Amino acid sequence: MKNMTVQEFAMQTASNEPVPGGGSISALAGSLAAALTEMVAGLTIGKKKYAEVEEEMKAAIEPMHAICEHLLDDIKRDSESFDLYMQALTLPKETEEEKAARQEAMQNGLKAAVAVPLSVAKRAYEIMPYAEVMVTKGNKTAVTDALVATMMARTAVLGALFNVKINLESIKDEAFVAETTKEVEVLEKKAIEHEQKILAKADVSKSVVE
Repeated sequence: MKNMTVQEFAMQTASNEPVPGGGSISALAGSLAAALTEMVAGLTIGKKKYAEVEEEMKAAIEPMHAICEHLLDDIKRDSESFDLYMQALTLPKETEEEKAARQEAMQNGLKAAVAVPLSVAKRAYEIMPYAEVMVTKGNKTAVTDALVATMMARTAVLGALFNVKINLESIKDEAFVAETTKEVEVLEKKAIEHEQKILAKADVSKSVVE
C-alpha cells in the first residue's frame, strides 16, 4: 500500500473494500507526522540563527526517518492484522473439540489484531517530544509544519487506540484486557496532554521569512 500514489490510496480507502481503514490511516498519519518533524529539523540545520540547537536538530533526523519508514509498513500490517481472526472464523465447528479450537483461534486472532494498532500508537507517540523541539526551537518559518506534525501524531495515537479498544471488547482474557486497557488509557491521556502542551507553546506570530 505504501507504494500506491496518493490518489490510488485515497480511492482505495473511499471504496467499499474494508481496507485500508481507520487503522491504516492512523499509521499513515503517524508516518507523515514523523516526516514533517524531520523536515523541520532539516530546515533548521545549517542556519546560523539556530546554531545553538543544531545538534538537537541533527539528533531528530535518524529516529524520525526510522519511525516514518516503520509506520509506512504498518499501513499494510494493520490491514492484515485481522487476518488471523478472519481465518479462525472459517474453522470447522461441528464437534465440541472443534468449537473449542475455533474459539481459541478467534481469541488469539483478536489479540494479534490488538498488537499492531497498539504498536502504531506507541510509535506515533514517540514523535511528539521531537515535534515539541521543532515547535519551540526549530526554524520559525516552519513552525506551522511542526504544529501539523504534532496534531497528526496525536491523531495517529488516538486513531490506533480506537482499534485497540474495539477489539478488546471481544477478548475474554480478563487479565489481558485489564492490562491493555490500562496501557491504552495512559497513552491516550499522555498524547492529548502532550499535544495541548505543545500547542500552548507555539507562537506563530513570530514566523518570519528568513
